[in-house]
Amino acid sequence: MGQPESREGEQSVLPPGQRPQKGWPVTHYGPVPKFRPERWEFRVFGALAETGGRDRWNHEEFSALPYTTVVAGLHCVTKYSLRDAEWGGVAARTLLELVPPAPGVTHVMAWAEYGYSANMRLADFASESTVLATHRDGEPLTAEHGFPLRLVVPRLYGWKGPKWLRGIEYMTADRRGFWEERGYHNLGDPWREQRFSYQEEPGDGPEL
Repeated sequence: MGQPESREGEQSVLPPGQRPQKGWPVTHYGPVPKFRPERWEFRVFGALAETGGRDRWNHEEFSALPYTTVVAGLHCVTKYSLRDAEWGGVAARTLLELVPPAPGVTHVMAWAEYGYSANMRLADFASESTVLATHRDGEPLTAEHGFPLRLVVPRLYGWKGPKWLRGIEYMTADRRGFWEERGYHNLGDPWREQRFSYQEEPGDGPEL
């Protein structure tokens, strides 16, 4: 693993309606998956640019990708926020450089264990603060918090960053993910308090 690069993340000011949280609550849907390194694979698929480059890695190969850190908050839709955590891992921008999307890509779907998914605009995924995280505050993630890999998208609510991440799908049209199909806001911007689908305005996402 290379020398961490310092990157500026989100500011420590909390979004509206959020409260600072001491400690890190464990919140997720379903059981904690068992990590099997010999079976683990991360891949990028969907509307790829026709480069013929690499689009999948085993755990050892993924761990050797350029490592960076982002200092940013994590904002849960249940109204708690972690402030100024240091997330370490592979920058989303690095992944986009390694596996470029096709010109028509507008959104991505993050896929995790058990078929869990979360959609977001390409611009949100490509943000400087988005990281495919393996560490928090210099320590490897625990299994309950997403080891070996979770997506952290500080500019969106926490459900948009799945634990136990296994792949990224490039999409040329938006499609709702797991919680977005079950009443959560399609965009999930905490600064605009976009928590639930009934708050959506025309153009915010596909029809339910």
